[in-house]
Amino acid sequence: MREAFARHGGVEVDTQGDAFFVAFPTAPGALAAAAEMLNGLAAGPIRLRMGIHTGTPHAGDEGYVGADVHRAARIAASGHGGQVLVSASTTALVDSAVLRDLGEHRLKDLSAPERIFQLGDGEFPPLKTLYRTNLPVPATPFLGRDQELAQVLELLEGTRLLTLTGPGGTGKTRLGLQAAAEASEGFPDGIYWVPLAPLRDPQLVLDAAAQAVGAQDGLADHVGDRQLLLLLDNFEHVVEAAGDLAALVGSCPNLRVIVTSRELLRVAGEQAYPVPPLEPEEGEELFVARARAVRPDFEPTLAVGELCARLDNLPLALELAAARSRVLSPEQLLERLSQRLDLLKAGRGADPRQQTLRATIEWSHELLDPDEQRLFARLAVFRGGCTLEAAEMVCDAGLDTLESLVDKSLLRVRDDDRFWMLETIREYAEERLEAAGEADDLRRRHAENFLALAEEAEPSLRGGSPQEWLDRLDPEIENLRAAFDWLESAGETQPALRLCGALHDFWMIRGHIGEGRRRLDRALAADARPTVARARALGAASMLWGVDDPAVGAARAEEALGLALELGDVWGAASARRALAAALSTRGEDWERIRKLVEESRMAFVELGDDHQALALTRFLAWAVEELGDTERYWELVREYLARAQELGNERLEARGLGAMAYRALEQGRLDEARELQARSYEIDRKLGFSLHIANDLVRFAAILVRAGEAAAAAQLVARADRLYEEIGTQRESWAVQERDETLSLIREQLDEESLTAAWERGRSLDVDEAVALALGQE
Repeated sequence: MREAFARHGGVEVDTQGDAFFVAFPTAPGALAAAAEMLNGLAAGPIRLRMGIHTGTPHAGDEGYVGADVHRAARIAASGHGGQVLVSASTTALVDSAVLRDLGEHRLKDLSAPERIFQLGDGEFPPLKTLYRTNLPVPATPFLGRDQELAQVLELLEGTRLLTLTGPGGTGKTRLGLQAAAEASEGFPDGIYWVPLAPLRDPQLVLDAAAQAVGAQDGLADHVGDRQLLLLLDNFEHVVEAAGDLAALVGSCPNLRVIVTSRELLRVAGEQAYPVPPLEPEEGEELFVARARAVRPDFEPTLAVGELCARLDNLPLALELAAARSRVLSPEQLLERLSQRLDLLKAGRGADPRQQTLRATIEWSHELLDPDEQRLFARLAVFRGGCTLEAAEMVCDAGLDTLESLVDKSLLRVRDDDRFWMLETIREYAEERLEAAGEADDLRRRHAENFLALAEEAEPSLRGGSPQEWLDRLDPEIENLRAAFDWLESAGETQPALRLCGALHDFWMIRGHIGEGRRRLDRALAADARPTVARARALGAASMLWGVDDPAVGAARAEEALGLALELGDVWGAASARRALAAALSTRGEDWERIRKLVEESRMAFVELGDDHQALALTRFLAWAVEELGDTERYWELVREYLARAQELGNERLEARGLGAMAYRALEQGRLDEARELQARSYEIDRKLGFSLHIANDLVRFAAILVRAGEAAAAAQLVARADRLYEEIGTQRESWAVQERDETLSLIREQLDEESLTAAWERGRSLDVDEAVALALGQE
């Protein structure tokens, strides 16, 4: 075959399995190569089927793509072994005397009928094209959805009533049409599309189906034992006909039905398939293809990915946005997305329900009963979804109503049992909430709920086992931000300060330091009243600012300490002393004062029974005495600290003790032991998601590697650590700066500048797990 390709100028573009995709400069050359291959294989057992089509595909990074490529593949797929099929566009360019006209055929890509010709006079079974069908010709090719299409076809084999559900614009109809076309070989008696959108009377549903299949004496009698597939499209507004449809399926053993609907039918034997938004790559592919349809020279930019994500990779939204590419760049579309419901409009000829995103969502909203409409609007107050408990507390949600909104595809449920809306739908729901006059009350209840959640989490977050509460707060980050936004806008300054104080450790551990500083600075500026909430917020601000701006950190801590003492807040005073010591240590001055502050704070926490804080300060005390020159006392305290952390099961502090022991092993040249101890420290930090400590872990690994002669790997780890600090938005503590600089100096002794630059670039491109695997020799 390859010899025949080459002799006639063919270029092998791609192979998939046993299939070849070859491009020829001329149609006669392609036909001659096909004839030569047939003759060459005639004496053997192998029979090729071939399709030849002429068109103008788009040349992309991965070869030729576009509708003409799909058309050639569909023509080939409709044939049989030993058969060469040729499109009309190719036939016009070759000697038609060697071709046999097979007539017009509907291909499975649902395009307009194609006149197909056959090379030679061989006799073959009928082409595997659509037969006995009224499936419509979509305006655009089917793109992406390979996984969903395979899943739908698999389900269709095992069920007789399959319902594709999803909100408006998800692509249910297009997926249903394609699945019906792909399944055509299993339904020799026909595949029929029944559009239900124009109907208003549920009693007319079976009449419409009867008309589609040409039934004269009743639909059930006509179908009987025939092997038929019906696609009932847009069932949601005539769902009262579900019982009649189920009865029809039950009486016709070979009938299969695909339904597209924004809500489930809830009948016996129904198999549901929720149609998801497109995967990111598929969304971008769809957008680019539709953009090129209106602007052939369109070239995607980095903004396309963000644009598709902001549109939830919802097919209708992407198509409407792409239609604007004639006059707006992706960057300009991104700027205007706050008006997405009205910005994105279809052209003439589109279904009125899908002229805009607003219209397609309004269609679903109008089908809700008053209780469902009320809850739908209220749920817009949540960002990033919510738990059942939060929906009940904030929105007075009933489980049945929530379930109904899920069934009607306006609400979704994630694997972790969180209810959430696509952002395009939530935007519409927020408009309904404002119109109902309930927005302020719901936002207040929302803020109060998440303030209570944060304050409930606070003791665990600042303790030795924060994992459970970190995992609970991670999905709520957008709700916590929304709570802050409302408290600030409503002038609720004291609750805003309380929320800041409660989330200090969450911000620190999860690397939201820059955001935490901004929130704290605004909250403190908005309310200077001498309250416990202000004192706690000042202490939190000191910890967040202490490294990057020690002067600000120290000033915040001094004010927090004075206020806590004035208010008799013993815990707050102990915490403020610790924060002040931390700010002073960053400047590396007055270590005797730092030691005194640490000891006072430590004793206060011991008296309060706060084992975690007291033990954490033991580690801080060790650092202070080391700076004062008592190395023996330093290691005595570190060993005491690590043993106590392990005894209490305090992994958070154990990780710091393990890191200290790794550094000691490193100093003494026991590199294997240092690597093993540092790996144990990292695993704890990774489990907790403690970004700052992970960055320091990478530098410690680099220090071990460079002493083992692995300077290039060490450079990669330092580079990745630097990038992680940039992502977090903070600087290193003084001891971490010193360790990083010492390690980089040793690296420079082993690498020339060119090698260092190359390693540095590679390191910044690694993810953290890849960097650690490199450190452990597991790459």
